[in-house]
Amino acid sequence: MSDRLQDFDTTDGAAIAVADIPTAVTAGRFVYSDGATQIFTIDGQTTYTERGRDSAGEWYVDGQGRFCSFWPPSYRACYALRWIVEDSRIAGVRFTGLQDGVTFEGRYA
Repeated sequence: MSDRLQDFDTTDGAAIAVADIPTAVTAGRFVYSDGATQIFTIDGQTTYTERGRDSAGEWYVDGQGRFCSFWPPSYRACYALRWIVEDSRIAGVRFTGLQDGVTFEGRYA
């Protein structure tokens, strides 16, 4: 767990508050179950790395308080974010697509 998350008091599956989204996604590098990694930077940039290949995109919180990402030239998606908590420690973020309901877990490296 990132030092930036030590003061958060949450439970597994709890929704991440809109005000906490920037901290949650930029607290560290995420590792996904397939081995891909992703970094979100505070300036709204993101890099997804899969099998040694990088894809650059952008992330933001929209006017409705939803976490969204944009991947050029035209892919845009928004997600519900929930904490992953294990042994009383924040271990990552669960992303669920608002359009398709697909869920994937990013664990802090």
